[in-house]
Parts: sequence; C-alpha cells; structure tokens
Amino acid sequence: MHDNCFKMPSEQKSIYTLQFILLCLSSLLFSSSFNMIIPELPNYLSSLGGAEYKGLIIALFTLTAGISRPFSGKLTDRWGRVPVMAIGSIVCFICGFLYPILTSVAGFLFLRLIHGFSTGFKPTSTSAYVADLVPQKRWGEALGMHGLAFSVGTAVGPAIGSAIFDAFGINVMFYSSSFMALLSILIVINMKETLVKKEKFNLSMLKINRKDIIEWRAIPAGIVTFLSYTAYGVILTLIPDWSEHLGLKNKGLFFLAFTIASVMIRFVSGKVSDRYGRPKVIITGLVIIAIALLVIGFEDSFIGMMIGASIYGIGTGILSPAVNAWTIDLSIPEHRGKAVATMYISLEAGIGLGALLAGLYYADVILRIPQIMYANAVVLVIALLYMLNWQRKS
Repeated sequence: MHDNCFKMPSEQKSIYTLQFILLCLSSLLFSSSFNMIIPELPNYLSSLGGAEYKGLIIALFTLTAGISRPFSGKLTDRWGRVPVMAIGSIVCFICGFLYPILTSVAGFLFLRLIHGFSTGFKPTSTSAYVADLVPQKRWGEALGMHGLAFSVGTAVGPAIGSAIFDAFGINVMFYSSSFMALLSILIVINMKETLVKKEKFNLSMLKINRKDIIEWRAIPAGIVTFLSYTAYGVILTLIPDWSEHLGLKNKGLFFLAFTIASVMIRFVSGKVSDRYGRPKVIITGLVIIAIALLVIGFEDSFIGMMIGASIYGIGTGILSPAVNAWTIDLSIPEHRGKAVATMYISLEAGIGLGALLAGLYYADVILRIPQIMYANAVVLVIALLYMLNWQRKS
C-alpha cells in the first residue's frame, strides 16, 4: 500500500466538516455506552458473589481490547475505517443485552472479556479516520476535539448510568447502554469511507504475524501511554468504592468532575501541541496527573476527591491529544492504523495492569486506597523521566 492510497485533506478547509462532527457524535455515544455501567459494576459483581474479582472488571475488558488491536489495526489499513468502527459499537450493543442474562460470576467475567473487543476496534479506526480527514499540521487540534467528544461520553455515561440504576434498576441500565451503542452504529454505517484503496474482506486479514502487531516507529509513544494509563486503571477500579466510603450515592460524580475539566482544557491543548510540539505538552500532562494522584490519596473528603478529579481531568486532557498526535507523527501513512493500534495496545496494557494490581492489593481494605494512589504517582514520575530523556536525545 502506498501513500496515494489515502485522500490528502486540504490544508485550508475547516476541520469541522459534517463528517468530522458525525464522527465525534458517534464516539460520544459509543463512550457513553460502555462507561455508563462502570460505576455500578463493583457492587453488582459483589451481589453475584464475586467481590474478590473486582480487579478483573477492568483488567479483563482491557485484556481483549489489547489482544484485538493488531487485528483492528490491520483491518483498518486494508478493509477500511468504517466497518472496523461499526464492529466496535456492535459489540457494545450485544453485550448490553447479555449482562441481564448471564448472571453468574463466571458469566459476568466472560462478558467483560467479550465487551473489551469494542474498544479494541472503534478507537483504532476512528483515530486513523481523523488523520485521513484533517491536514497534518492540525492533527493535534482535531484529535483533541474528537477526544473532547469521547470524554463527554466518559463523563455523562457514568452519571446517567448511576441515575438510571437508582431509578429503574441494573437491567434497565444495561439496556440503556445497548441503546447508546445502537445510535452510534446508525451514525457510523452511513459515513463515507476515507481509505481509497480498500480491499474486500477475506479471512487472510485475520492472520496476524509479528510484523502486524507492533509499529516500531510508535514505540516511544507506546511507552509513555503504558506508564501514564496505569493511573486510569487504578481510578476505574478504586474510585467507586472510595466514593461510597466518602458517602456519595452517585458514584459517577468523580468521573463527571474529571471529564468536565478534561473537556475544558481540550479546547486549547490540541492546538498548543500543534504549535509548541508534542513532547513539551506531554511532559506537562504527566506532571499534572502525578499531582492529581497525590491529591486524591491525601484528601480524605468529598471536596478533596473532586479537586483531585479535576486536576486529573486537566492532566489527561493535556496528555491524551498530544500522545495521539505524536503517535501519528511517528508513523508513516500506510501503517497509520497499526501505529494507532500500537499506542492503544500500550494504553490497554497500562489500564489493565493498573486495575489488576490495584484490585489485588486493595482487597476491600479501604485505607489501602491512598497508598495505591501514592505508588501510582511514582509510575508517572518514571514516565516523566523517560520523556525528558527522549526529548534530550532527539
């Protein structure tokens, strides 16, 4: 595949085309779909008799997301962006209906494993689609704005999910998750394909060799992503119980606060990385996330938790668009999907490992949560040192 397989976007046109707006709306709905159930899952798993498996709620999800990335990257580069985006939303749609049916601990954990395929497919192809639509010098801005839409789903999803659970129960919450995914599918399947030289699907596309798994040019972005996203795995696993410890009925409030902050900063953070370079912006984001973890661990109060959530949102809102754009900067056009997949493999590995280790050490001992936050801040410092070293050598 050669460079001319990709439509080259005009440098002058506005990035806010109908295609781009629809893409953002689809991602908002997709993000809402799988995030809206997260705050209630720890207690739901406990009610099924699986309290000791709380660390697996996120870890299993991210395991299959990571495993599926090489496949989604290859399919994105050969079969097309649109069908791969659709697969991600279809998995969310199906899983929402199956949670109320598979009500054993084993059935629930199996569904978490299957549900992870959704984020293994859609974000990979979506990032490649954005890069096809938008000129390179505006990738940071475009990925920042798309990330903003995804983050709105991350914010409103948990809050809406907890509200639906309180009013109508767990099954209606699961069905609502399916409905959000269905709306995402309806948007995606009507979108225009941006991969010009696409191939007809055949089973050989599912054959993965070593060269298909990792885009080595994107490894620096992958290392930073892996280390920084351990924090998200820790937060997804522990914040629902920490919220309950602080007396919060709606466990989605932390996610609402962090995402509002993330959304606000994304209006400028992507443009800043386009102007001043990705490394400087990434370093700033890492420092802020480390501070957020220290605040969450130190402040044993509702106000302290919400301040920590807001600082964490600012950090991720700065870091995420810059790392996404840096990944594409480091890649070549014909391996764009594989590069994005490499970055997301690192992301899922970071989230999964963070969730698993946090869950194992936590073991329902609430006073261990601050210790875990402090330990994770050290991991962010390691990411910071790596980035400073990379910048010095480059």
